[in-house]
Amino acid sequence: MLSTIKRSLPLQLLTAAILAWAIASMLPVVTNISGPVTEHITEQAWYQLILLGKTTYIGLLKMVIGLVVMLSLMQGITNIGSTLKLKTLGVSTLTFYSLTSIIAISLGLGAALLMPEWQPLVEPIVVADHINLIEQDTVTGSSITAKLLAMALVNPFSALVNGNLLAIVLFSLLFSVSLLRSLPQNHVVFTVIAGLNAGLNKLVQSIIRLAPIAVFAIVFEFTVTGNTGLFGQLALFALLVFVLTLIHGVIVLPTLAKIFTGIKFSTLFKAISAPLAMAFATSSSSATLPLSMQAAENELGISQSTSSFVLPLGAVMNMDGTALFEGVAALFLAQLFGIDLSTTGIVMIFIMAMVSSVGAPGMPSGSMSGMQLVMLAAGIPLEGIAILLIIERPLDTFRTAVNVEGDLIAALVVDKWQQNKI
Repeated sequence: MLSTIKRSLPLQLLTAAILAWAIASMLPVVTNISGPVTEHITEQAWYQLILLGKTTYIGLLKMVIGLVVMLSLMQGITNIGSTLKLKTLGVSTLTFYSLTSIIAISLGLGAALLMPEWQPLVEPIVVADHINLIEQDTVTGSSITAKLLAMALVNPFSALVNGNLLAIVLFSLLFSVSLLRSLPQNHVVFTVIAGLNAGLNKLVQSIIRLAPIAVFAIVFEFTVTGNTGLFGQLALFALLVFVLTLIHGVIVLPTLAKIFTGIKFSTLFKAISAPLAMAFATSSSSATLPLSMQAAENELGISQSTSSFVLPLGAVMNMDGTALFEGVAALFLAQLFGIDLSTTGIVMIFIMAMVSSVGAPGMPSGSMSGMQLVMLAAGIPLEGIAILLIIERPLDTFRTAVNVEGDLIAALVVDKWQQNKI
């Protein structure tokens, strides 16, 4: 049994999560004048020591993730060999990403519209002081475009420092295409890029070995400090989002993979189990990217040129779970605030859910800024964001796993399309 666990990263992650939950659950829950004992537990030195596992792992990934995206994309693009092939690969990738996003949002909105309406609120919503709400004038198409451009068109070194993946992706695409058009295929620059990428991948593999320690720390922290009580309409909303996300991840995406590639459900989920477990634990598609690329090439047999292009792009652009959540959440909040959405309002929610999911930070709770844009488009008071924040964190784990699954299936499908064109 121990030898099996040593060889299997998914089993290591699962074991770490169960162990952390069991140990945290056995801690005494005692209340006193100053409050629950958990308040004192979080101040203990041993508790802070456990959290170092999470801090170290996430910190190491943040240190390399920008370079991983940049060098992976650059090698993937330069390995393609011609701008004509790149155009074909890019069109195929964006087509599949658009297809899955449209299906996800349609599934969410369709199910939410068929549900009985939620009862309007009778008490005002109080937003915590630390929550920054965006301005009302940002709802216009021109201002949204301006914000996306402001994010994307920055100095690449600044983007690397700040972890701005959208800017990193854009620079990598433009620079790689320029290299393809200006240099011969056997130029030393391409060899250097491949060498740097190989060294970085070896570093990432070493970091991934720490994943079980990080998962233990994350689950332990969440079990000790998390408030998992969901009541009333909020509980029903959370259940609806969970079920819809599960349907998209367990039925819709695997069915698309089966239709386009012929892969069996069991084979697919066995191959991607480790990235899904990591995405679930960290709620970060960006932090899961190195593991996703490893699984794509070693477990699914996807070519490096395809995985190096599709997966980093997907970590920024392809957010099925996020788009589905934002669509359902917008209808939920609209009904809570007694807003009667017209057909135009629903269409705006559909469009904005797609737009706001593009470029959303691939880190925990990264979709909340995009959610505010969807709310503004539908005329929903931004104070409603306080409601979502109560249950956003546990739901974030599931939709991040679906986001990562969508990226991996997209890479599998696009790679199959590319092979058929050869």
